[in-house]
Amino acid sequence: MLFLVFELDGERYALDAREIVRVLPLQPVRAFAGTPPYIAGVIDHEGAPVPVIDMAMLALGRPARMLMSTRLVLVDDNAPAASNVVSAAGESVPPRRIALLLECATRTQTLAPEAFAEAGIATPEARWLGPVARDAHGFVQWVKVGQLLDERVRALLFPDPPTWRDAASGNVSPTGRAP
Repeated sequence: MLFLVFELDGERYALDAREIVRVLPLQPVRAFAGTPPYIAGVIDHEGAPVPVIDMAMLALGRPARMLMSTRLVLVDDNAPAASNVVSAAGESVPPRRIALLLECATRTQTLAPEAFAEAGIATPEARWLGPVARDAHGFVQWVKVGQLLDERVRALLFPDPPTWRDAASGNVSPTGRAP
């Protein structure tokens, strides 16, 4: 399998290339207040806002470095709860995109799926960390895109119905929620 390899503080991580929609150069990210620190904000991609997850902030508690090798990697939110999404109006919704802010994301590597093994360490706070493989350069850990967002964060990024629709129509309860 082909993987996009990125680094965080010298440790290597891998994304399954089949989950990648597009790799973009670094561009300005519009921050949003009131979100978890690892949600860097949104970018405009082909006229649509796409939420950005800062993987360095998520994994290490520090913002991603703005390096020549820092990229925005578009992926579909392919968690089981996100597939076959139907809007409140009963319409099928296209896959929801997220952008991953990744440092040192400039190379690919082919690894056999059977080369990966469980690391022997449970990571309930980082469910997205998958098994590890060893090569001539050390370990590389598989990042599971479908596990990046928990339901609470998914609800923040992709509210249904969208919160702006309720506010625009004036159909908002005193608690700020739609009735």
